[in-house]
Amino acid sequence: MTSVSLLPGLSRVAGDYDAILCDVWGVIHNGRESFAGACAALKQFRDTRGPVVLITNAPVPKDRVTRLFPKLGVPMDCFDDVVASGDATRNELKRVAPGPVYRIGLDEDFGVYAGLPVQFSDDPDVAKVICCTSLREYPDGAPELYREELKRLAGRGLTMICANPDVVFRQGDKLIWSAGSLAEIYLQEGGQVISPGKPDEPIYRLAFERVAELAGKTVSPGRTLAIGDGPPTDVLGANRQGIDALFIGGGIHGHTMGAGNAFLASAEKVLAADGVSAKWAMQELSW
Repeated sequence: MTSVSLLPGLSRVAGDYDAILCDVWGVIHNGRESFAGACAALKQFRDTRGPVVLITNAPVPKDRVTRLFPKLGVPMDCFDDVVASGDATRNELKRVAPGPVYRIGLDEDFGVYAGLPVQFSDDPDVAKVICCTSLREYPDGAPELYREELKRLAGRGLTMICANPDVVFRQGDKLIWSAGSLAEIYLQEGGQVISPGKPDEPIYRLAFERVAELAGKTVSPGRTLAIGDGPPTDVLGANRQGIDALFIGGGIHGHTMGAGNAFLASAEKVLAADGVSAKWAMQELSW
């Protein structure tokens, strides 16, 4: 496990990279408002260095992700494109079509299925695959209440496609359970899980394809910087792909991070708890 270094600003290392893959929730906004310094830093990078592709575990197509940006104050010129877990999930659903699909999630997540040749069933004996986009109750759903349902589904041998591998996400000052919390229970009950989003390969494959299109050339993992606040998703995904990681401590772990000189020790502790390593750490992204 390599030690993490405190990064005073993105400008200090921008020249070492030709592209950025940046997380959304917890880095550029918190679900209520944008982080102006982070948005400005990404804009400066894309103006002077190369493409910025936002890579998010949102379980919806990318247009649903960007639709929120004007209301939150995220400028549309701080990134080049978005690759969402919802997009990668659609690719997986095409592979298993027509299913039927046993759907777990909010009605608002239904866009992930739009236009796909899939059928649905809430009968475990009829369904061929599960797709979990979120808990059905927002924002106060509790994953443990799903255990018996998930145990029955696992007993039928159904594979779960987990459209959002994040266990929790931060909205304002509140942590909200996400689809990844149900995937954890499903694994505990003996089920099999496919995660198209971070930290697994499908979403990175889509992201690197988009970077190459934007840059007009292939950009190697060694010339790419991954930025995120989730050790088991953003940082682990970067580690698996051979990408340098910049850990943002003020996101989902903001309530546990030390201030001032204690910040770096807190970052090392959080990263070590998930067995991952980041090259850099910042409290908040800035130029």
